[in-house]
Amino acid sequence: MIEKIPVHLGDRSYEIIVGEKILGDAGHYILPLLTNKRTVIITDENVAHHQLTPLNEGLKNYKIDFETIILPAGEATKSMSHVEKLLDQLLELKVERKDCIIAFGGGVIGDLVGFVASIYLRGIRFIQIPTTLLAQVDSSVGGKTGVNCRYGKNLIGSFHQPSLVLTDVASLSTLDQRHIIAGYAEIAKYGLINDVSFFAWLEKNGKDLIEGSAAQKIKFRTEAIIKSCHAKATIVANDEKESGQRALLNLGHTFAHALEAENGYNDNLYHGEAVAMGIILAFKLSVNLSICPDLDLNRVENHFYNIGFRKISDMKFNIDNLLHHMKADKKMSSGKLTFIVASAIGKSYLSNDIDMSDVKAVLNQSIMKAR
Repeated sequence: MIEKIPVHLGDRSYEIIVGEKILGDAGHYILPLLTNKRTVIITDENVAHHQLTPLNEGLKNYKIDFETIILPAGEATKSMSHVEKLLDQLLELKVERKDCIIAFGGGVIGDLVGFVASIYLRGIRFIQIPTTLLAQVDSSVGGKTGVNCRYGKNLIGSFHQPSLVLTDVASLSTLDQRHIIAGYAEIAKYGLINDVSFFAWLEKNGKDLIEGSAAQKIKFRTEAIIKSCHAKATIVANDEKESGQRALLNLGHTFAHALEAENGYNDNLYHGEAVAMGIILAFKLSVNLSICPDLDLNRVENHFYNIGFRKISDMKFNIDNLLHHMKADKKMSSGKLTFIVASAIGKSYLSNDIDMSDVKAVLNQSIMKAR
């Protein structure tokens, strides 16, 4: 089954194509986008080792010439130093303004390559081929690109839409369970924002999506990816530059980005794991403010821990440092942070009048619990 999901953005519209084992036919989808039958694949060491061969064959089958740039794996690659190196490599390859490059990897590669594409020769086209669950349901769609710096996550970036998102569900088979669980946080987010029926579906099928039989994994992962991409495509089409509704997609992320910054952007805490912790903190904040019932918080916590997410109390964080990181958040406006809170599962909304003392209280409750 091949699902084509349109992202309606006028002359920058594109499709998200979701299917199983479609890397071998990648040229069929990519060739119509190429002015010249030439492209550059940009990937990382892990993806190159496990998945580059079928993509290469998928391009060769359609007589598309390509070069390959392989970058180090890991969050540290999302940096200005790697932006500069990648720009130099593209210039050395004489990539032209009408050319189109390929981001082949997870969120790190997608964000980095998208940002480079947005500034190289004042902007060239790029294609997203996401290889992690998190990238397939979230970061590859919507045109957010960027890199990290010492002040915080994704603070240097731009909006630059891809020309195509090509998602092969079968590529997830090379990932370990921890990466799958991390990506699951972004799937659950869609249900928690505005679709309680989807969250109920995840409560029923989420465990099989993670660790079921081979057939169950393909079935439930495909359904969840399609559902998530439809949800994000609708939101992006209505609010491309995050001036309103799209900000809801940041549920839990203000907390999560601070956790990642305090952890040093290393693999001890994956982005999706931080998002899961952040979502629980957002629901705890909502409960403390008497916005959300305890039962909904309990339901979210029970589901996340049943799926296999770690608890924030299992890690060590400095609360004052976390609050400092939050104040560097992109959503800061007039000295105030915008938080996404929830009145119930499936009923999230923006609030810019949260007192930081309430935020500190939630962090104290959660982080100090096990000490």
